[in-house]
Amino acid sequence: MSGSIIRPYGDTTGDGMVQLSFTLPIPHDKKAEGAALQLARKMGLDPALLVHAKAMGPDFTFFVVYGSSTHLVNLDEVRVVEREYPLLSAKDANLAIRRTLRRKLVVVGACIGTDAHTVGIDAILNIKGFAGEKGLEYYREIKVVNLGAQVLVPELVARARAEKADAVLVSQVVTQKDAHIHNTTQMSAAFREAYPAGHVPILIVGGPRFEEDSAAQLGVDRIFGRGTTPGEVASYLVHEITVRKGRKA
Repeated sequence: MSGSIIRPYGDTTGDGMVQLSFTLPIPHDKKAEGAALQLARKMGLDPALLVHAKAMGPDFTFFVVYGSSTHLVNLDEVRVVEREYPLLSAKDANLAIRRTLRRKLVVVGACIGTDAHTVGIDAILNIKGFAGEKGLEYYREIKVVNLGAQVLVPELVARARAEKADAVLVSQVVTQKDAHIHNTTQMSAAFREAYPAGHVPILIVGGPRFEEDSAAQLGVDRIFGRGTTPGEVASYLVHEITVRKGRKA
């Protein structure tokens, strides 16, 4: 097998074993278990073993299946968003902001729509930070305005305009019915309607279910996924304000 072609690893190298969980809208019985195995086989698990089945109320059943995947992964076809800017220390980020803007960089953050999960936005903005790094509130040259949870898009736009925000950070954890996608596209459209061309703040969204290469499709400047640290966000902000100043010059 080529070095760029790989299979999942379970018990032994190259055995292709994977574990999959899902729910089917049927009561738990033998037929339901057969349906779960049929689905697993159609998804490329052969043989597939049912290792767990539990009723979720009278009309749903949760399953865990384990089996050997018939599919291969071609690493040459994997596309990722590479970081195109250096990671800066807080001291270097502060110096760069002062040199570029000659004032504090204003960041407005929020969870929009019905999303009430502030853990992500707080990890980036609050001084306590995340993964051993202090949040953006710690940066002397960054002014942080954290609006919290369940902020309506018009409220976010109005506050960003009032604060003269350089950047807007939005966190989206709730993904049912693609709520994070709808909220983000609504947000980006609202900012482009409210600001003259070329003056829209840096728009950043983060959350565990975003595809990082879909920023252009969603109308934002950057997407950050799970595990993002405050230092990465601060370094990107420095990079982007520098690039924007170069364009205006």
